[in-house]
Amino acid sequence: MAARTRKIRHDDETRAKIKTSQLINRLSAHVLGKVDMKPTQVTAALGLLKKTIPDLSSQSVDLQGSISVSHEDALNELD
Repeated sequence: MAARTRKIRHDDETRAKIKTSQLINRLSAHVLGKVDMKPTQVTAALGLLKKTIPDLSSQSVDLQGSISVSHEDALNELD
């Protein structure tokens, strides 16, 4: 394979995304039993992920709504 004539230059944000995806891939492989990781490695990887990926469990989502169905509408849907 020939060498690239133009080098690809990634910005800092792209590099961070690549590193984050590599951490996720490594942890996924560990969970599936494909790769052995020491407990300290797992802890370090999880700590780095917490710095790069927003924690969705800290965000609360409130859903509000109501559904009203008449008896006749429900019977029509059964047919």
